[in-house]
Amino acid sequence: MTTPNASAGLLERLFKLSDNKTNFRTEVLAGVTTFLTMCYIIIVNPLILSETGMDHGAVFVATCLAAAIGCLVMGIIANYPIALAPGMGLNAYFTYSVCLGMGVPWQTALAAVFVSGIIFLAISFFKIREAIVNAIPMSLKFAIGGGIGLFLALVALKNSGIIVANQATLVGLGDITQPTVLLALFGFLLIVVLHQFKVRGAIIISILAVTAIATLMGLNEFKGVVGEIPSIAP
Repeated sequence: MTTPNASAGLLERLFKLSDNKTNFRTEVLAGVTTFLTMCYIIIVNPLILSETGMDHGAVFVATCLAAAIGCLVMGIIANYPIALAPGMGLNAYFTYSVCLGMGVPWQTALAAVFVSGIIFLAISFFKIREAIVNAIPMSLKFAIGGGIGLFLALVALKNSGIIVANQATLVGLGDITQPTVLLALFGFLLIVVLHQFKVRGAIIISILAVTAIATLMGLNEFKGVVGEIPSIAP
């Protein structure tokens, strides 16, 4: 049986923790924090891509596998503390612009993604990608991150019912008297308050609190912690 000290020693040899001025405990906490920060992707990505006709369960599994493989390659081969997962923003372009907007079947669009992936690998091997990234102004890089954040906020507001479609203004205020909308607003307020008081894990605490309240109110059906893995066959 592997002991915690043995595990820490193995990680020290593999990742040179001391040389990078970190330790086993810090990296474990950082890893858990990173996972909790980015795990929304495995929920949002299937929701967006399933609108093209793709099977929701299959996309869910594919998202998990892609993120796991990307993170393992980045950590074990590159030894770099960055987590990788399917990109938010490009999935919306894939769904709403290419498939729904241009009428391209999702199978054809996926083939284009495959070809673009090969091109991406090629320009990465020949250092062309690095030159392209370095040529992008820093202000535009910040703007891209901000834009993706605003897009995700819009998705969350729509799914919670806080905003709805409106023919006159494109976006209108939803029915804020609905229990689901009130719970979403309460969850956001709870995050802000906990963060203001510097409570660690403010986001996950708020998510768990809102989930518990919704379950007690009958708005959410608890189906256990572990479930059957959907088939990726579709």
